[in-house]
Amino acid sequence: MGIIVQKYGGSSVSDPAKIRKVAERVMRTTKEGHSVCVVVSAMGDTTDDLLSLAKTVTPNPERRELDMLLSAGERITMALLSMAIRELGGDAISFTGSQSGIITNDVHSNARIVEVRPYRVQDELARGRVVVIAGYQGVSYRREVTTLGRGGSDTTAVAMAAALGAEWCEICSDVDGVYTTDPRVVPAARRIGTLNYEETQEMAEAGAKVLNAQAVEFAKQHDIAIYARATAGPLPGRDPSLDGTVVRKNAPRPPGTVVGVASEKDVLVLQARGEHGELLSFLDEREVCGKQLHVTGFGTGATANSGVMADGFNMVLSRENLHDEDRFRRGLTERFGDSVRLIESIGAVSVIGAGINTSYRNVRIGSAALSTAGVETRGLSTSSFRISWLLPDSAIDGAVRALHRVFIEESAQPVP
Repeated sequence: MGIIVQKYGGSSVSDPAKIRKVAERVMRTTKEGHSVCVVVSAMGDTTDDLLSLAKTVTPNPERRELDMLLSAGERITMALLSMAIRELGGDAISFTGSQSGIITNDVHSNARIVEVRPYRVQDELARGRVVVIAGYQGVSYRREVTTLGRGGSDTTAVAMAAALGAEWCEICSDVDGVYTTDPRVVPAARRIGTLNYEETQEMAEAGAKVLNAQAVEFAKQHDIAIYARATAGPLPGRDPSLDGTVVRKNAPRPPGTVVGVASEKDVLVLQARGEHGELLSFLDEREVCGKQLHVTGFGTGATANSGVMADGFNMVLSRENLHDEDRFRRGLTERFGDSVRLIESIGAVSVIGAGINTSYRNVRIGSAALSTAGVETRGLSTSSFRISWLLPDSAIDGAVRALHRVFIEESAQPVP
């Protein structure tokens, strides 16, 4: 049999007992004849704890030093899991991101993988060893330690699966797959058996926490099947969609079907007046990536360089990777004064599905459902696979319930 890549999230390795359970599952996989490469996250809330520790020293930690600090969490897990596998009679070796050949660009805290050179991993697999890799991290072409942003261990796993030519990549966590929405908010949420790459990527970017968007992008580029499964569940059988979620090129679903509802709280909306080129340069200098950008300008001030003036410039920013928010805010004020402002206490709720915007029907249905539920929306945006509404943080859960009810629970087209 071939190579299998398994990734275990922080909740699956949060204490020594759970690490031993993971080691037992890895051993079961090897006994089925597979070569196994394991990618691990930091234990439990270690990353959050380390980030909090940094902020007791300074409210605006430098991103390079944050990467040096936060990458330690996964290294702890990789060593402990390797020890646990050996204790069970297996042969394992642990590698950091750099030792396993994960090469990234030079962006700290939110780096992107540009190349994987898995030579040491391949050598150890050929010797019959289980290779345990610290996820979430790599090394830049300048030999700087970098981290991949929240959920980056998923990206490590899928990128390694592509580089190794793995049969599939398992993403194991405390839930048994991807659900139509967060079951803690909507108890009627259903597990989705099969998703395509685009739907999964849109759900991840819209706030769903099961899979990482960059990981799905890698899987799509290399046609890697992703199995999202429960760590406590069985190994994949003949039909992995029966007890997990399979992410692949095609999903057996009519186009236009809403497959899920995702949400994100506590985003920032950056609004600006005037020409937007300098503001975008400022965001690039600070390595701040926006989730959505909307610029309109039909006034008389259009310029040859920019095309239009930013009479309406709105960008949605996620706070998740904005570790130096205080410094960012000061820089905005010093450089742009009152021509820019950040709107807080805003969230976003989205419905996702292939072809859902071939007409305005789903926009109308969703907007009507929110209105009926008494939800005041602050903005609307669409893509080929997503409709997103901006609204107050306090209204997010109610909006999720309203949209899930009308698109999933009352839909005539069941989700597979």
